[in-house]
Amino acid sequence: MQAPTPLSEKEKMLANYVPVYVMLPLGVVTVDNVLENKDGLEKQLKELRAAGVDGVMGDVWWGIVESKGPKQYDWNAYRSLFELVQLCGLKIQAIMSFHQCGGNVGDAVNIPLPQWVLDIGVSDPDIFYTNRTGNRNKEYLTIGADNQPLFGGRTAVEIYSDYMQSFRDNMSDFLDAGLVIDIEVGLGPAGELRYPSYPSSQGWVFPGIGEFQCYDKYLKAEFLEAATSAGHPEWELPDNAGEYNDTPKSTEFFGSNGTYLTEKGKFFLTWYSNKLLGHGDEILEEANKIFLGYQVNLAAKVSGIHWWYKSDSHAAELTAGYYNLQDRDGYRPIARMLSRHYAILNFTCLEMRDSEQSVSAKSGPQELVQQVLSGGWRENIEVAGENALARYDRSGYNQILLNARPNGVNKDGPPKLKMSGVTYLRLSDDLLEAKNFSIFKTFVKKMHADQDYCPDPNKYNSPIVPLEKSKPKIPVEDILEATKPMVPFPFNKETDMSVGGGGLSELLGSLINRITSIFK
Repeated sequence: MQAPTPLSEKEKMLANYVPVYVMLPLGVVTVDNVLENKDGLEKQLKELRAAGVDGVMGDVWWGIVESKGPKQYDWNAYRSLFELVQLCGLKIQAIMSFHQCGGNVGDAVNIPLPQWVLDIGVSDPDIFYTNRTGNRNKEYLTIGADNQPLFGGRTAVEIYSDYMQSFRDNMSDFLDAGLVIDIEVGLGPAGELRYPSYPSSQGWVFPGIGEFQCYDKYLKAEFLEAATSAGHPEWELPDNAGEYNDTPKSTEFFGSNGTYLTEKGKFFLTWYSNKLLGHGDEILEEANKIFLGYQVNLAAKVSGIHWWYKSDSHAAELTAGYYNLQDRDGYRPIARMLSRHYAILNFTCLEMRDSEQSVSAKSGPQELVQQVLSGGWRENIEVAGENALARYDRSGYNQILLNARPNGVNKDGPPKLKMSGVTYLRLSDDLLEAKNFSIFKTFVKKMHADQDYCPDPNKYNSPIVPLEKSKPKIPVEDILEATKPMVPFPFNKETDMSVGGGGLSELLGSLINRITSIFK
């Protein structure tokens, strides 16, 4: 038997390559379903390609495509967009965006849910997430509507499934050509698997703890049924968990020795977080059936709720549906659920350091990222990520680089730990400004482990294989077994692939940019 050919130095280093994608502007396809300023976008995409970027991520808005009426899909503008991305030699991560655009941090564009859905909400406002005081949130349909035939005889899950099937049927040529590498399935507000617990549209400001969002009639009925089955028909949804901008200590629910530690509190939090897991599981199963056999990855996004992470109650995470405490892992069960669908866990806030956060918010983004990524790797799934806020500075990029390869580069082959990809938020004139773009290009090169752009994922150990059928449903006991806390994998303190920094680097960068601009 012939011995395998030893890897070259280049091949060994390529095993450390992490692809970089860039998020497209939110309104790249307008609310009127038009791809505007195609020439300007083409110029920007070509600049990204020349900088070594692997691809782009784009929202495929439900509120645009199915705006004219149930099952009246118009994919023309998105076909034009995908053709342009293909022409520019980039790959695309397509988000099935079943949420409203507008009302969240960084939303400069307003794209509501389809009008025919909002019209149903006039006569039945309980199709929307609802807080304790009855405020409705029109960002995303409540989980309570998932299996209720409220939409012309269709359930919410059937609507999402029909939409994804129409996407597949109308974009099959792009799928066949390998242009679309990820289908990220929107599972909540901002496309994230969570409850809309901190809506700025309802007055929330950082670092408020947020509010539970399960007071629509459908979820209320489900909770009563669950409590009755557990022998406690008298238990009701929390009425002592405060308001959006409270601190944990100012509430009875999250305070020291609070309700969250009681039998009743634990029952509610388990139910609330399990509803979220079940929601993700059911919709990803539909997505898996639809894209089965295509060479594409499924993905789901989890929100980086880093404020109050260092408080005992983790209040902001709990209101969002992440039942995560010192003695209970709220994220590994999500990773375990994703594992049955061969889905990637996409996490946010990769750029943040604890030292940049307000001490009073008891924020812990670094520990949170470490915990969530470790949970994904422990469940043997791919983890990817993105920055939560736009950053153009070296320290932000270096933090992303550290999280992408937490134990550094391995010069002899694949590193011990490596993210499957990082998506940078977001394509803009600010990013392409000469000084900012110069640093960004260095960041891309360092993400690629100082290697040239590589169009073949097989060469950096991330082959995109035909999607396999979801494994059998995981019993809830097995999902909950993943709540047992485990020590996260150790992360280095600094990246070994720094984009540089400090006064001299800044000065040299400034001089280079000035010289470049003179000769442009």
